Amino acid sequence: MNQLSHFDAQGASRMVDVGGKEVTVRRARASGRLRLRKETIALIRDRKLAKGDVFEVARLAGVMAAKRTAELIPLCHPLPLDTMSVSFDFPDAVTIAIEAEVQATARTGVEMEALLAVSTAALTVYDMCKSVDRAMVIEQVRLEEKSGGRSGHFVRVLDR
Repeated sequence: MNQLSHFDAQGASRMVDVGGKEVTVRRARASGRLRLRKETIALIRDRKLAKGDVFEVARLAGVMAAKRTAELIPLCHPLPLDTMSVSFDFPDAVTIAIEAEVQATARTGVEMEALLAVSTAALTVYDMCKSVDRAMVIEQVRLEEKSGGRSGHFVRVLDR
């Protein structure tokens, strides 16, 4: 990768031509984190927030965002997703970990769909909890793994 593929020889932006690429199963997994107060996490776990079940709303927002990636990121190709999921975990007392996995049988990858799902799920948690915790921090949204296509299998090995 010695050049940016979304620019032509004159430097103009363009959608990459994927017409000649092989249709393969494409998978991507992305993650992100939210840091919150312990009390906020307790409200989420106990489903005590006035706006409802935070994780179910955030999960649906992540799914909807992944399906609309091409509408939100200008040079992304619209893709029919085969499956996707958004999950949540509590790695410690003040952190929510979010992970999205996306799969499509297509000519281009689904990294952006996974990253957008994580970002949107995190923003939805933020929106639903901002009335009780304005100091929340969304961080470390990143690609963890991708497979399918010419570029091969990528797995994040260093925490950078």
